[in-house]
Amino acid sequence: MNRRQWLIAGAATLAAPLLAGRAAQAQQKIASLNVFIPAGPGGGWDGLGRAIEQVARPAGLVSTFQFENVGGAGGMVGLPRFVAQRRGRADSIMIGGSVMVGAGLTNKSPVTIKDVVPVARLTEEVGVIVVPASSDFKTIKDLLDALKANPGSVAIGGGSAGGTDHITLGLMLRALGRSAKEASYVAFAGGGPAQAALLGAQVKAGISGMSEFSEQVKAGRLRALATTGEKRSDPNLPTLKESGLDVVTANWRGVFAAPGVKPEARQALTDLMTALHALPAWKELLTTREWDDAFMTGTAFEEYLAKDIASTETVLKEIGLA
Repeated sequence: MNRRQWLIAGAATLAAPLLAGRAAQAQQKIASLNVFIPAGPGGGWDGLGRAIEQVARPAGLVSTFQFENVGGAGGMVGLPRFVAQRRGRADSIMIGGSVMVGAGLTNKSPVTIKDVVPVARLTEEVGVIVVPASSDFKTIKDLLDALKANPGSVAIGGGSAGGTDHITLGLMLRALGRSAKEASYVAFAGGGPAQAALLGAQVKAGISGMSEFSEQVKAGRLRALATTGEKRSDPNLPTLKESGLDVVTANWRGVFAAPGVKPEARQALTDLMTALHALPAWKELLTTREWDDAFMTGTAFEEYLAKDIASTETVLKEIGLA
């Protein structure tokens, strides 16, 4: 290598870290992001918000994150606060999903998911029905038999009233020839309180997303009986449909912007979520958390949300929850 080649090589070596830093800076979409979680810590929405930080920050997509949790009523306590306090702010997002659709209808809330701006649907997760490890219900048939005989005697915990978990129980009872109004449903503000109630024998069974109960199931503290998807998500667990009930439900989760944000701010948030979704680390996280990839943005997400609101309203009225 002659002197000129040596100088060029040395300059390239010295420039590499600088170029890498500039590349990361160019990749960074937002300097600081406020993430509003309309639920308590430990649940599915909180898990998705923390997962976004876990992947986005190391990748240089966002420098800093700030979180705020305000739980209650399937998001209907926190949602009005987000709408009022974050209006027009380009640096704020809210995590929400299908539970919020039903909760808005059930609670007859003046502020609903229609009042925020859809950015991206990220995940979808089938539900799982669990019981404490010491429960007399050894199989899903045992639980279904008890529900059919006397629904009021089987207290079942889950997310907020009118959410996916509540709808699932209502559909189960209807399929068993009972009324959804007979359900003994105990609503919790997040996955953490629901787990505590199950482990403390305050309820006899629970319904929630797979990820919310998976650790306790793996630890042997809870026993999974069945899942709520169209097909098995766990080869060892039957679906409700396999068990004789024509019931299929899933829980989607996504990101919303505050009302009043400018189109360019909404696009920046959409670009951020699109870049996040493309990262190998995100795909790995989906596998680890047992979340299904349900990525959708733009007009497609808006149309999907409108259809979900309409169909959820129909189901809630049909089973007597709205």
